[in-house]
Amino acid sequence: MFKTTSDPANCEVRSVIRFLNAKKVKPAEIHRQLEEIYGENVMTDGMIRKWVRQFNDGRTNVHDEARSVRPSVVNDGLVAKVNEKIRENRRFTIRMLFDEFPQISKTVLHEIVTNRLNYRKLCSRWVPKMLTDVHKTK
Repeated sequence: MFKTTSDPANCEVRSVIRFLNAKKVKPAEIHRQLEEIYGENVMTDGMIRKWVRQFNDGRTNVHDEARSVRPSVVNDGLVAKVNEKIRENRRFTIRMLFDEFPQISKTVLHEIVTNRLNYRKLCSRWVPKMLTDVHKTK
């Protein structure tokens, strides 16, 4: 019995596929051997066939190709503007910020407020149902 390896790097698995493909091992047998060493969830049979096809077509690189990344809307200037609006009115909501910055989605604004500025909701805006006389006078 072989020693199993958990959570292998993708390039490691692709290197094994490339090696076994060079030895003319069939994709089904490659899949069986990978599952034997790396476990059941290593890679699907279809993905193994895809990589075998690419290696047969002449691909030699086992690493992911660089992808074009969509530029982020969030920058330091925007974070500073959002922080300024929050400091003007501490009882803000994401909806109020969205009204101030309509070009930015609510999800991105929420991410700026919670992740970049580290603001947390400290108290609820709900009022108790049964108000006392003291509360009513306030």
